[in-house]
Amino acid sequence: MAHSRSARDFVALSDLHPNLARPNVIGVVIGKTDVRSFPDRKNIGTERYTFSFTIRDSPTYFINVQSWGREEYIRSLSESFRVGDCVTIENPLIQSKEAEREEKFNPVTPSCYKLLLSENHSVVKTSSCYEADTRLLSLLHLPVKDPQDYYSLGDIVANGQSLHGRVLNVLAAVMSVGEPKYFMTSDKRKGQRCEVKLYDETERSFPIVCWDNESIQLAQSWIPQETVIFASDVRINFDKFRNCMTATVISKTIITTNPETAEANVLFSFIKENAQAGALPNPVKELANETINLETVVDVYTVEQLKEKTLQSDGKLDPLHGIIYGYISTLDIDENVSKVLRNRCSICRFIVNEVSNTCTFCSDVSPECKSTFASFDILVDVTDHTGTLRSCYLSDCVAEEALGCTVHEFLMLEEDQKTALKWQLLLERSKIYFKVTLSPNWRTGLKVNLLSCKLADPVEASQSVLGRDWKY
Repeated sequence: MAHSRSARDFVALSDLHPNLARPNVIGVVIGKTDVRSFPDRKNIGTERYTFSFTIRDSPTYFINVQSWGREEYIRSLSESFRVGDCVTIENPLIQSKEAEREEKFNPVTPSCYKLLLSENHSVVKTSSCYEADTRLLSLLHLPVKDPQDYYSLGDIVANGQSLHGRVLNVLAAVMSVGEPKYFMTSDKRKGQRCEVKLYDETERSFPIVCWDNESIQLAQSWIPQETVIFASDVRINFDKFRNCMTATVISKTIITTNPETAEANVLFSFIKENAQAGALPNPVKELANETINLETVVDVYTVEQLKEKTLQSDGKLDPLHGIIYGYISTLDIDENVSKVLRNRCSICRFIVNEVSNTCTFCSDVSPECKSTFASFDILVDVTDHTGTLRSCYLSDCVAEEALGCTVHEFLMLEEDQKTALKWQLLLERSKIYFKVTLSPNWRTGLKVNLLSCKLADPVEASQSVLGRDWKY
């Protein structure tokens, strides 16, 4: 049996070399990818399946492991363990790695080798009964990079778009963990997404996005305002839609939860002090502002189809995202400014009370930490050849993008300039992304938020009218 072995039966990862006969290794899993498939070049029309993971057996040594094979074997093997489990591997193939090519998509390791698993010759077992477990499990709290080699969130924000596309390390606390969102891609593959909000001494809210099941499951174990993470090799991007910097977990990323380093201890102290002072907003409020990745929204509707779908839902419609090719038929931005702008809380971005100019959601935050800012909040009508959706919200950054100006720039316009701005968008064929929720208290029974509104490509819009691109 696997757990009858003693620790001396295992070869240290640092001692591995290709000439070893039938080696056995043990380690704790510190990183893991989802199962993927590729066309099999030898058997045209079939696919090969693969996934990889990274194991560690000492503070200084870890190695990547890759497995290829039949779908049943690969999926079964992948589901048999998670990040944080101790595993033994019997008789892996030890192969020299091509560092420059392989480390482009895999975690960078100190080993000059990688391990390959064979369905017929290799065995992987979880090993929770070993005496070495305590020693191995402690390695989960040691970052794989220099603990001083990281960017603060404030540094990332300050550097802005100059860091777009860069891969770097981040040390931060977890503010909130979003619910996983599941979707179907345009090529009919299942996808998922989870957004986590981070914070540190320099920045109050910074999004990091997980696209794979493994990192999403890991994120679900984090405790908001208690957990600290060291994320090595995350990709930094500038999100044009939200006009902010974001981080993304990629196949190279290894996340260390609650790292045991001096730098992390300083951040733990910061968390504790802020929690005691009540200086942080409730994570639920942060989640209310989670933004949808528009690339995942592919379903096209007419206004009539959308209304029919909501009528057939029997009052149990989940939030619905989609696209309408239509036009803005009502856009009153050249009248009373109070119908166009409202104040939002700078912490949670909710609309504040108009009378007191205070946020009812952030009542637990000290007054000196709170402020408000003016934001677009416009009710518009959306029309296509089948009907009209009335009183849709065009708000905040979405409105700025649609109008092509900021609130400050809008306030500087003369009345005739506002009218000219209105007619740049009004009655123009547009590609409109939306989110619909049932709202019995809302005047139409539906609450429609516009997520994006841009002039449509004429060919694309024409095809939608002809029904070529409708998805049901």
